[in-house]
Amino acid sequence: MAWSRNDNALEHLARFGYGARGFVYCVVGALAVLAALGQGGSAGDSKSAIRAVLGGPFGAVIVGLIALGLAGFALWRLFEGATDADRRGHSPKALAVRGAHLISAVIYAGLSLTAARLAFGIGRASAGGDGVQDWTKWLLNQPLGPWLVGIVGLGIVAAGIGYAAKAWKGNVTERLSLPTGSEAWIDRLGRFGYAARGLVFLMIGGFVLTAAWTQASSDATGLSGAFSALRAQPYGWVLLAVVAAGHFAFGTFGLIQARYRHIDAPDLDQGNGAVARAVRAAR
Repeated sequence: MAWSRNDNALEHLARFGYGARGFVYCVVGALAVLAALGQGGSAGDSKSAIRAVLGGPFGAVIVGLIALGLAGFALWRLFEGATDADRRGHSPKALAVRGAHLISAVIYAGLSLTAARLAFGIGRASAGGDGVQDWTKWLLNQPLGPWLVGIVGLGIVAAGIGYAAKAWKGNVTERLSLPTGSEAWIDRLGRFGYAARGLVFLMIGGFVLTAAWTQASSDATGLSGAFSALRAQPYGWVLLAVVAAGHFAFGTFGLIQARYRHIDAPDLDQGNGAVARAVRAAR
């Protein structure tokens, strides 16, 4: 495949995006590990991690770079879903993965916007709310709201099962061009990270399904709520420390993806046409 300057620009954006996402989850995991060990820190979500970075040296600059990187990651996810850049095909499983990438693009675009606002000092004083509770409350107020929330909850549970399945028997390094001799430990690192993500997705999905049943948005919660639920269990600090370490592993795996993932960037003109067709089909 011939590579153009546009292709290289998209590849660089994608790699920068994987690195930004990996960095954020490293911070999420590190803060949660410290919280579990009683050494300070807080077990929060991605937005909490970005706010923690903002309070450090050169915080606004680093958060601004995170915002740019996450925007690049969102763009790459959009192209992955719309153009089948990874050549997954058209099987039901492949279409489900591509659909998940499109949803991921929306999520990371929103996180990028949050980071950008914080970098420019907009909303810096606000501690923020639980985004899961916010959109659950909005959905519950719509026609057939509990059913909509239930569908979303089932989707989150399905994502958790997907993460867990990949941790158990998936090939987490199949799209990585790794140096000889590093495959085994990177595979274990990736599996640990995917297992931790699978567990919290299953928990979050359960919270959202509970909210659909009770029609109370307060029953829905995100990553910070999952961490809190783990901490509340017997030997909860151990559970939280293990799952938090898994999130740090997931972040580290993301940094490895930034360097070694095979990224077959489509031509941007071709990609724009595919995105436009996807948008027209959705109308």
